[in-house]
Amino acid sequence: MSAAPRSSSGAVPGFVPADVAVPADVPAVVHRPATHDVALGRERARQRRLLRLAAALAVAWVWLVVRAWQGRPQVPVFHVDPLLLTPVLFFVALIALLVGTQVGAGRSPHVLFRPEQVDVTLADVIGIDPIIEDVRRSIELFWTYRQFADLMGGSPRRGLLFEGLPGTGKTMTAKAMAAEAGVPFLYVSATSFQSMYYGATARKIRAYFRALRAAARREGGAIGFIEEIDAIAMRRGGLMSSASSPADLARGATPGPVRHAIISEGTGGVVNELLVQMQSFDTPVGAERFAAQWRELVNLFLPAHRRLRAHPGRRAPILLIAATNRADSLDPALLRPGRFDRRLTFPTPDARGRRALVDHFLARRAHEADLDAPAARDRVAAATNGWTPVMVEHLLDEALVNALRRGAAAMSFADVEHARITELVGIGHPVTYTEGEQRLIATHEAGHAVTAWLVAPRRTLEVLTIVKRGSALGMLAHDDGEEVYTHSSHDLRALVQIAMGGWAAEELFFGDTTTGPASDLAAATRTAAQMVGAAGMAGSLVSFEATGRDVVEAVLADTRARDRLEEVLDEARAVVRRLLAANRDLVEALRDALLERHELVGDEITDALDAALAARLAPAPSPGLRIA
Repeated sequence: MSAAPRSSSGAVPGFVPADVAVPADVPAVVHRPATHDVALGRERARQRRLLRLAAALAVAWVWLVVRAWQGRPQVPVFHVDPLLLTPVLFFVALIALLVGTQVGAGRSPHVLFRPEQVDVTLADVIGIDPIIEDVRRSIELFWTYRQFADLMGGSPRRGLLFEGLPGTGKTMTAKAMAAEAGVPFLYVSATSFQSMYYGATARKIRAYFRALRAAARREGGAIGFIEEIDAIAMRRGGLMSSASSPADLARGATPGPVRHAIISEGTGGVVNELLVQMQSFDTPVGAERFAAQWRELVNLFLPAHRRLRAHPGRRAPILLIAATNRADSLDPALLRPGRFDRRLTFPTPDARGRRALVDHFLARRAHEADLDAPAARDRVAAATNGWTPVMVEHLLDEALVNALRRGAAAMSFADVEHARITELVGIGHPVTYTEGEQRLIATHEAGHAVTAWLVAPRRTLEVLTIVKRGSALGMLAHDDGEEVYTHSSHDLRALVQIAMGGWAAEELFFGDTTTGPASDLAAATRTAAQMVGAAGMAGSLVSFEATGRDVVEAVLADTRARDRLEEVLDEARAVVRRLLAANRDLVEALRDALLERHELVGDEITDALDAALAARLAPAPSPGLRIA
């Protein structure tokens, strides 16, 4: 087959490599070549299998013809004494059992999926459009690996590292890539490589990569996926690490010894084996390896000018994908180019991505007409800020459970909201407080809510409750009204003041405080420590994050920084004291509403505050005239 024609610039028509900037007037979509290299390799492998089958059938046919021409039985019959056969079979079975145990301990633990067995596609991966765009480019590079390597002189991409929070779609994206590429998908969990036998882990890794190479040569390409690779690829103890990438340099990494006291005894050997195998994708397997060994044996008896020439091995398209949520703990040697060439960080979806997820999941689930309204879906997307796709899907499943409990066949918006509150603050327990303690907790939580309503009007008050949920006797759940990625000094001071609201309300109404505000003071201390020791919002521009220590710990250990931290907390306490003293009626109104209903959700909180404020501003009724 002739090579693809080159253009005058040496590029291959119909192929745009990844990482190449595309002009604004050129469409961003990269068109798939009419016949890509993976399909051609698969067809060649199929033709070779047909030739081998034809050769085997021809040999069998010749055997039968020769036996028939000689007048002999076509199938030879052997007469064996049963007394001799029985012990032979016993010892053969015993040896097979012993050998099978050793072989089984070192076999590859992977599960192979054919492309047609994968039930997800890239169209099912919603909410991470930038990641999907890079994934599509990797697939196109995988398809045209021969053009990219042989004609353009590039090094094909061999490894992708997916990192991100659990539930962000790493495994699903890897499966969709295999279905899109049309090649076998070899899935394996990194923990399944581990074995109690010494050396068995390394044997399993070698067996997996051997199976990956064989599948790629047999099917024209293959994609391997290692789930939670950090289980076998942790940083080796005493390894000299260095800032080898721009991202490392940007984070301020410097060369130096890295030592970990708690580390598995065999971690170094396992990581070494993994590093070696990731460089072995072009190693011959099967018949190619057997032919190479015989060629070397024959060349030992031939003079130098008569020796058989070694043919270059067939380059098979292999892409290894690994997933982890602890990429910072991986061995640096794995992250260099040539092994994992690309690191893709899977973020939580933004508002637009969550709205697309809501549409996608609701299309497959029974729901009432109120959830078809765009405003309702926008509210669900806005209320799930920071949620992963799996969490959004689980939310709708819980809403279906709520609908089933009330005897309905489809979920409503109220079911979704009830499920979201349960996911947010946990399952509620019956209120069993004493009358005095219930009044104290209601006052405490009302102090938080009134402070939040006054100092941070843009924040959304989600749930205000005195129902015991988990270890919390009561709580105020609040969030940013809009999806934001940065916070100003005013925002952080407001968070500190909101945390002080419960403490100030207890002091104002009861003249004393309890152990209830302990978690509030811890939250206020953490926020104030960020202001003092990381964000430069309290007079000093020194950042304790540069030390690599925990910011709160570093601030508390430094005398001057601790004094500034105390000033931020004292200032917030004084502001909240004055604020609640001037708005005592608002705290009382919200406290009474909590004592009556135990839990207020969303607009119920703001409605109670608006009613109390309207009652304060209403003119007092003039006394009627008395007629003598």
